[in-house]
Amino acid sequence: MTHAEKCLTFKRLHEQQIPFVMPNPWDAGSARILASAGFKALATTSAGVAFTLGRVDGTVSRDEALANARAILGATDLPVSADLENGYGDDPDTVAATMVLAFETGLAGASVEDASGDPADPIYPHDYAVTRVAAAVRAARSRPHPFTVTARAENFLHGRRDLDDVIRRLKAFVDVGADVVYAPGLPDIAAIRLVTSSVGRPVNVLVNAGLATTVVELGEAGVRRISLGGAVCRAAFGGLFRAAREMAERGSFGFLADAASIAEINACMTPKGRLEA
Repeated sequence: MTHAEKCLTFKRLHEQQIPFVMPNPWDAGSARILASAGFKALATTSAGVAFTLGRVDGTVSRDEALANARAILGATDLPVSADLENGYGDDPDTVAATMVLAFETGLAGASVEDASGDPADPIYPHDYAVTRVAAAVRAARSRPHPFTVTARAENFLHGRRDLDDVIRRLKAFVDVGADVVYAPGLPDIAAIRLVTSSVGRPVNVLVNAGLATTVVELGEAGVRRISLGGAVCRAAFGGLFRAAREMAERGSFGFLADAASIAEINACMTPKGRLEA
């Protein structure tokens, strides 16, 4: 697909009644494996990029994040949305510049958070958060293709379990033009349903081990997009941890029984590779 086609395809995926799952690869190889499974779109993960570089989450620069996005884009023909954290700067002009660079990288969309990165004051004040989203939207609208802006309210990830404030923020982000809204860390289906019924825009939900649900249940709750953040990467690292501990602590190699074969992996490492059921 051309960049324009990817942007339009990604936008239209949010118009379906059944939510689409948008998993998060962390490099070109994981992108090809996920694409081979038949997903319709992918998203980057800030945590996964950091782990791939041997660093902790939150330490990746804008240049590094966009380089990772280019690698993933080069590995698959799917639309890709980027996790660009807080836009890599506090001020709205920096957020806008980040959106332009994301578009020019070939992405179909990107997210911007209201998390400041400051442990002492982790969430931007409401009005300033809205101003930053508005700057992202204006930058996106200045591009020639429909670039999807996802606005994130991060309260629940930072110990602020105030659903009313989350909804107030998401509604304000919608008012300034956000295409998709997203509140990672929502605790249950009831909270998700309240968000989807309140905001009047497609809602992305982050699935994690603490949210026991299914695609069908999320669709019935009004969700339009499902992502996993760094969870797929962490699952892969979980396998690595288990293998390392077994070898180091028990001197055995039972983990090899669950290892993918070279042939299975090779089959995915071509542009048209398919993961067999």
